Amino acid sequence: MADAYKADVSASDCWARLNATPNAYLVDVRTRPEWTFVGLPRMEQIGKAPILAEWQVYPTMSIDPNFVSLVAEAVAKAGGDRESEIYFLCRSGQRSMAAAAAMAAEGYENCFNIAGGFEGPPDAKGQRGKEKGWKAEGLPWAQS
Repeated sequence: MADAYKADVSASDCWARLNATPNAYLVDVRTRPEWTFVGLPRMEQIGKAPILAEWQVYPTMSIDPNFVSLVAEAVAKAGGDRESEIYFLCRSGQRSMAAAAAMAAEGYENCFNIAGGFEGPPDAKGQRGKEKGWKAEGLPWAQS
């Protein structure tokens, strides 16, 4: 599916681009319960905030038919356009691939999937957040 969007990137590479590029945006496509109970990326130190848009709406987990328009509106409101870099984040990098592909199909030229997502894959003990992804790479985040 990587050919349907620009590329897969690590969370650290995403962070560097968000920090260096004024018109780069992070879209967290996880569910509201994940944002609330697992945590959110913190971006205040670089003067940004994640765009929160569920790819699959909890509790049915059906794909939000308004996802593309909601993200397009949020990116435009933040000052971005179809050429802006948009980085998509989910738990482990799967839902965000589909979200990045959907936005790319609508003409957004620089859509990226964050490989490893927010928590990454389970480790040998079945725990997430320790091997790959936003948390494991030591990027700023907070849990409510």
